[in-house]
Amino acid sequence: QVQLVESGGGLVQAGGSLRLSCAASGRAFSNYALGWFRQAPGKEREFVAAISRSGGYTGYVDSVKGRFTISRDSAKNTVYLEMNSLKPEDTAVYSCAAVVRSLVTTVVTTQGEYAYWGQGTQVTVSS
Repeated sequence: QVQLVESGGGLVQAGGSLRLSCAASGRAFSNYALGWFRQAPGKEREFVAAISRSGGYTGYVDSVKGRFTISRDSAKNTVYLEMNSLKPEDTAVYSCAAVVRSLVTTVVTTQGEYAYWGQGTQVTVSS
């Protein structure tokens, strides 16, 4: 089992940047494929980005491609979401998620496949 704690959210102006972190505690961080999801007020939670166990494979929702970058640091048991050129429509609660996968190359983009979730961190982008 793994526990996930997000940090790094806040208020930023449009065009600005934030880096979210998700620290994992528990067993065998390297066994987990990881993802970031977000939920805006009045909307369903949506996929944002995901990364494989190896870190060599990633996936993004079209609306953040070229602006967001997901990465992982196995030494720190942490997954990051670097967000640049932020837009007001990026405003949401961002949550990280983890699931065990046998293949090191698998990228998991479906939220129903994830077994573990963090509490979330608020990101607000002002216009």
